Amino acid sequence: MPVGKILELVGSSEKGWEEAAQVAIAEATKTIDGIRGLEVTDMTARVDSKTGKIQEYRVCIKLAFSVER
Repeated sequence: MPVGKILELVGSSEKGWEEAAQVAIAEATKTIDGIRGLEVTDMTARVDSKTGKIQEYRVCIKLAFSVER
């Protein structure tokens, strides 16, 4: 019977939340094989107090992958 593991990660981007999630996945694939899916659990942003514009998008994800035996 296959076993899965869940890992929580945070990615960030200056372009958007989707890219922030891609950044987290790209880093994870450097050391984790068998990534099967993800769940976005939180989206936040850092805002410039002078301009009111978003400077950095942040996404917290739960990443699911298979555990090898």
